[in-house]
Amino acid sequence: MTLKDLPFALTGNRWLAPLVLLASGALQTLTFSPFEQWWFGPLSVFLILLVAIPLAPEKLFRAGWLTGLGLFGSGASWVYISISEYGNTSIPVAVLLTTLFVAGLALFHGLAFWFWGKLAKENRIRRLILFPAIWLLGDWLRGWLLTGFPWLYLGTAHTDGPLGGLAPLVGVHGITLWIVTTGAAAYGALWLARHRKWGALATTLILALIPWLLAPQLKKVAWTQISDTPTSFAAMQGNIPQQIKWDPDFLRDQIVTYLTMTNGHWDTDLILWPETAIPIPQDKAGEIIDHIGGRLGDDSTLITGIPWYGFSERLEDFTFHNSIMAIGQGEGIYHKQKLVPFGEYVPLEGMLRGLIGFFDLPMSSFSRGPEYQSPLKAGDTQIMPFICYEVAYPDFVAFNSRQSGLLLTISNDGWFGASIGPLQHLQIARMRAMETGRYMLRGTNNGVTAIINHLGEITQATPQFERVTLRGEVFVAEGSTPFMQTGSWPALTFALILVVFVRERVIPPVSASGS
Repeated sequence: MTLKDLPFALTGNRWLAPLVLLASGALQTLTFSPFEQWWFGPLSVFLILLVAIPLAPEKLFRAGWLTGLGLFGSGASWVYISISEYGNTSIPVAVLLTTLFVAGLALFHGLAFWFWGKLAKENRIRRLILFPAIWLLGDWLRGWLLTGFPWLYLGTAHTDGPLGGLAPLVGVHGITLWIVTTGAAAYGALWLARHRKWGALATTLILALIPWLLAPQLKKVAWTQISDTPTSFAAMQGNIPQQIKWDPDFLRDQIVTYLTMTNGHWDTDLILWPETAIPIPQDKAGEIIDHIGGRLGDDSTLITGIPWYGFSERLEDFTFHNSIMAIGQGEGIYHKQKLVPFGEYVPLEGMLRGLIGFFDLPMSSFSRGPEYQSPLKAGDTQIMPFICYEVAYPDFVAFNSRQSGLLLTISNDGWFGASIGPLQHLQIARMRAMETGRYMLRGTNNGVTAIINHLGEITQATPQFERVTLRGEVFVAEGSTPFMQTGSWPALTFALILVVFVRERVIPPVSASGS
């Protein structure tokens, strides 16, 4: 097989082409934690294009769906653990639901590839130029539609990769755009080499490499001003088994666990307990809250996750919120806005409640918190909190962080056991710290609890599945990164302009199946 024949061999083989697409999607999972092989990102895109570029437009939906199936089947299958082990669901039903979840997410790639085919038709050059823009728009749609699933964005892999320096400028979507552009450039270079267009080949490679060379230098830029005065910090990781989390017989023991772990740390400036560490609604937890306030030092603030129950003027009804509150020398309460389907609320509740155990999980009747909530306060420091899944939304975090000097996220990743899910979650939090130029404090039930600095580096962390207290120092930031001011709109606008420009511009009629 010659180099010239390679793309057509991949497309024409009935079994090889689907396997390459599935494997290419799975390769992207290896770019994220705990594997962190970021270079698989552009390689994956290159392999996808080898198969997809020559395909007829009507076959591109299937190609995209297979790519998504490889990505989510390998990178998000951890949802099986929450459904099977903690959702009171039989193994066959859990397998079925996980399969439907993965196959449904893969539809976003299928739709993006279908749209790509509609726009570019069979013009190879138009397809190649449009592909990065369509990929980015597909990612954005996946992070927005039906509350969104903003997970496994290729750019997240560069928390330790060479393109990480772009995060404060263009965010994760901007990094993703260039990863996909690099893969497309590699395909273009192959095509130009086959046609001996050496000048165009050199230009393509130079342009593709420029961001890879500049981005590491951008990591040295101080986008925000970090205070010289440290804030002492302690976070308690209780490692409460998920099976007893909401068992009434164990509620008191959980609170005692966190109180005991905090002994010796009550004078710390900032103390953090994880998501729903107090497993009792705040309207019934007054004695506990008062006890905590009485134990805290004069300059200390304890921030904890706690369910909130009360009357909501916005909803005009009594409701539950998944919340986080400050006690002691702090103030404020924040209600989670980005809820997890089935875990925190049940879509089509009237139809699904009672069918299987997974649709009746404890505390799965939360309501979404209001928009534009104020940060919490710890002394004079403004702290913007994010609860669990919320930290995965890049623009949401960037917008809400503008009035804060510290970022904080609490989570209960016990739902996902010893899978790769919690490690992916930690990496996502690191990317948010890089985008905003702020320390990110992470408190979890069973790991990984961590201090992440303004460069996205983990300065201290706990092991998973241990009851342990993390102590350290954190520093408040002032100022904003460019990404905090613009969000993902520059990258998205560029993608839209590219779609319009390439769609309307006369492109030389080089067919996708031609040489």
